[in-house]
Amino acid sequence: MEATLQQYYPHIEVISDRFEMPQLNKHRRISVLLPHDYYRTDRRYPVLYLQDGQNLIDPNAPFGNWEVDKSLARLAAEGKGDLIVVGIDHGGSDRIKEYTPFHDSPMGPGDGKKYVRFVTDTLKPWIDRHYRTLSDRMHTGIGGSSMGALISIYAGLMYPEVYSKLLLFSPSLWVSPQIRFAPLHFVEPLPSRIYLYGGGREGANMVPNIKRFKAALEHKVGNARLIEFHVSIDPEGHHNEYHWGREFPKAVDWLFFQG
Repeated sequence: MEATLQQYYPHIEVISDRFEMPQLNKHRRISVLLPHDYYRTDRRYPVLYLQDGQNLIDPNAPFGNWEVDKSLARLAAEGKGDLIVVGIDHGGSDRIKEYTPFHDSPMGPGDGKKYVRFVTDTLKPWIDRHYRTLSDRMHTGIGGSSMGALISIYAGLMYPEVYSKLLLFSPSLWVSPQIRFAPLHFVEPLPSRIYLYGGGREGANMVPNIKRFKAALEHKVGNARLIEFHVSIDPEGHHNEYHWGREFPKAVDWLFFQG
C-alpha cells in the first residue's frame, strides 16, 4: 500500500527558515505541502494554514507528528488531494504567548492578535502571489491543535471574510472559559464550516468546553444554516499528535471535499 501511495505524496518545500514576521519583529520557518501533481498542471488549489508546523511531518518531532504528508497522499489516491497546506512553525518558548489572543489570560498577556495579523496580512498574500491558490474565503482554511486551535478560532472569527473553514483539534478553551471573543457579536456572519475534535481522555473539561463553544456560537449567529459544524468526539482520545494526526484526513475531507 505504501509503495502505491508514493506517487501521491505531496511536494514539500521550505519557503524560508527566516520568513519575516513584521507584526512581531521576528522570523519563522514556513513550509508548504503541494499536491503531488502541482508542477504538472495549471490548476489552482484551496489552502489550509496550520499552526505548529514542526509537528506536521517531522518524524523526529519530540511529541510525534501528524503525518500530514501520508494523509494527503491517501486523500490524493482517493481523488481528494487538491489542497495546499501551509505549515507555520511555532515560536518555541514564545508559543503560548503568540497563540494567546487576550491580554488578561491565565498565562499573562498574549501576542495572538499580532500573530493573526501576520498570517492574514503578510503570509497569506505572499502565498497567493507565489503559488496557484484559490484565494477567496470559500477556499481558505486555518487550523491547529490545543493552543494552535485557540488562535485559529480567533483568526476565523476576527477575519470571516478571509477564512471560511476552521480545523479545531482539542482547542484550549479553558484559556477563555467565557468564550470572550468580541467577533461573536458580529452582525452579519458569513457561511462557514467548523470541524471540532476532542478526546475523552483530555481532561474533564475538554468535551464540555467544545459543546459550550458550539452552542455559544450558534446562539450568537442565530441562523444555524450559516455555520456548519462537524463535532467529532473520541472517548479514548488523548491530547497528543497521534490522535490529531488520525483525525486530520477526516477533517480535511469534510471541510474541503464534501458538498
